[in-house]
Amino acid sequence: MLFGKKSSFDENDFGTVVSACVAGNNQAQRYLYKHFFSYSKSICLRYTSTPEEAEEVLNEGFLKVFNNMDKYDSVHPFKAWLRTIMVNTAISYYRKHKKHHEDMVSLEDAPYPRFDDDIVGQITADEILKLIHEIKPIYKNVFLLYVVEGYNHREIADLLQINEATVRSHYVRARARLQHLIKQYYPHLFPSDWGIKSFKSNEN
Repeated sequence: MLFGKKSSFDENDFGTVVSACVAGNNQAQRYLYKHFFSYSKSICLRYTSTPEEAEEVLNEGFLKVFNNMDKYDSVHPFKAWLRTIMVNTAISYYRKHKKHHEDMVSLEDAPYPRFDDDIVGQITADEILKLIHEIKPIYKNVFLLYVVEGYNHREIADLLQINEATVRSHYVRARARLQHLIKQYYPHLFPSDWGIKSFKSNEN
């Protein structure tokens, strides 16, 4: 607690919740944790392979949130600030536990390198996210950081500590693998001659 006092807060006034968290009010911290739990966990689940990993990232992420509440600028949306911390925590977790192993794994063959946005647009975002989890984690993370979070290739390279050319390659592989999975799970979306057209398109 700051100066030995327990700062009060009003759940209907988010500014007071933030101030109370900065002051070390455990009740305010619990409220913040519960209020943003589902949102934060959904982010962590995207970047991890198991619920257990997501839980680790979630807890570490909230620890960073509470340790840095005094750095939050109320001019910006809190959820955006929280999201950045959770994403960065998840990527740090990935680098620590997965990176070196996956860098040694050869690239997957992607049978359908052409990416048809019209076809992808026919399935929901939730369906796409489910398929994303079937992609190798390094490809998945690059895809999510670029498409969902809006990072550019240079920023992703810095986050993952790989070069920009590798990021671009991984992104192309991720798109190709996603296209293949969509064709596997949603074959009705593809015309019967799609594979032939795709092959010819890539020859040109």
